[in-house]
Amino acid sequence: MSPPHNAPRLSRLLLWWVLLPQLVLWVAGGAAAYFLTARYVNAILDQDLLRASRSLARQLKPIGNGLLIDFPRAAQAILEADPDDRHYYMVSLPPGHFVLGNQQLPPVPAALAQTARPASPLLYDGHMPLPPDGALRPVRVVALYVALDGEPGEPPALALVQIARAAVVRERLARSILFDMLLPLSALMVGLSALVWMGIQRGLRPLTRLTEQVAGRAPTDLAPLHLQAAPQELHALAHAVNTLLAEVQRHVQTEQRFLADAAHQLRTPLAGLKSQVELALQSAPPVPAQHRERLQRVLASATRASHLVNQLLAMARLGARGGLPNRERLELTTWAQDVVARWVPRAMRHGVDLGWTEETCPALPVQANPLLLEEALANVLDNALRYAGSGHEVTVGTRLRDASTAELWVRDNGPGIAPAHRAHVFDRFYRATHDDQGCGLGLAIVHDIMQRHGGGVSLHHPDGGGLEVRLYLPLTPAA
Repeated sequence: MSPPHNAPRLSRLLLWWVLLPQLVLWVAGGAAAYFLTARYVNAILDQDLLRASRSLARQLKPIGNGLLIDFPRAAQAILEADPDDRHYYMVSLPPGHFVLGNQQLPPVPAALAQTARPASPLLYDGHMPLPPDGALRPVRVVALYVALDGEPGEPPALALVQIARAAVVRERLARSILFDMLLPLSALMVGLSALVWMGIQRGLRPLTRLTEQVAGRAPTDLAPLHLQAAPQELHALAHAVNTLLAEVQRHVQTEQRFLADAAHQLRTPLAGLKSQVELALQSAPPVPAQHRERLQRVLASATRASHLVNQLLAMARLGARGGLPNRERLELTTWAQDVVARWVPRAMRHGVDLGWTEETCPALPVQANPLLLEEALANVLDNALRYAGSGHEVTVGTRLRDASTAELWVRDNGPGIAPAHRAHVFDRFYRATHDDQGCGLGLAIVHDIMQRHGGGVSLHHPDGGGLEVRLYLPLTPAA
């Protein structure tokens, strides 16, 4: 029995269960790596903001009631050089009163402002309009409160230094680092998957060899399986299969012995019974009329029993063979003519005109078992002679069924088969008539034999009456 179309392959299942944990770990590792990368990038950039804020704070110098900011243009140009990574700053004195820089920096959150102490920087996130379109975008801000020494006797003034940087830079840097990390990891995973696939294929190679041993055998080959280098589990499977094969072989041998014994034990007594009855009917003085009728019935029953035994043994032998051994290349037309010629004397005894059609195909090469194929044709001819009846004709011929199939047909002009019985004539022990001639196995045997040859049998009913039986076989390509 072939596996279902949707049945998964063992190699794919193994690969899936090996790669699935790797894929999960790869995704989890990528997510963890991203968060760790973002954390370290944020820490580094926050340190950069802190250094920038302290540098700017050191440039604040009080002058009387004013404030001197010694902020060189070179340093300002550095902060604003990269349009994608600009630093925005603002100085206010006192906090909230703009003095210098970008007035649109987000203010310090109230909760952080309450905990602010001079020289202790505060980091927070906010939004501010950024070029090129002036849309609000997230920024990272550091706020540093600076205590400025005032005039003697006056309390120190408190200034606020704020520096902001666009958050998109952090994300871009984190993604770049993550990509540089995951690219070699992905290549490593692909290489590891390839190695795993190769390992699975190599590991399943003994199973493939075992499958080839079983699939390449003839049905009658029950020799044990042999494995050389294979895992213990596969050896256990092979041992179980060998045990089953040995048991099947023992049963086949027992059945073959039974068939041989049955052939001898059944045929010999029936043949002897027929001979004794025939001798009694031919004895002198003649048998009285009342006994002759009974002896003729006994002879008919013995003949029918002998025919039934032969059919049963043929069916049993066909089942015991299992496959189709000993095929030979046959030229179907020549072979069938020889078989029909041997049946002519029997047809004459039945009063039937058995002949070969002139319209036949000369060369139809097939591969077949001659004995089984003759058994099939003999059953068809026997039925034709029995049921066509005396005074009728039986014609045999061959033809090309299609480009790859040869056909052997037997046609009679007898009564044919009633429509009610046509669907069941290939069933075992089904009889379309109620006379004492047949046993209901002939066409069943024909059907089994033709099926084992890769062909088939079909019945056709000509318009003028009678029956045509068609046996077809695959043609053998020319050597």
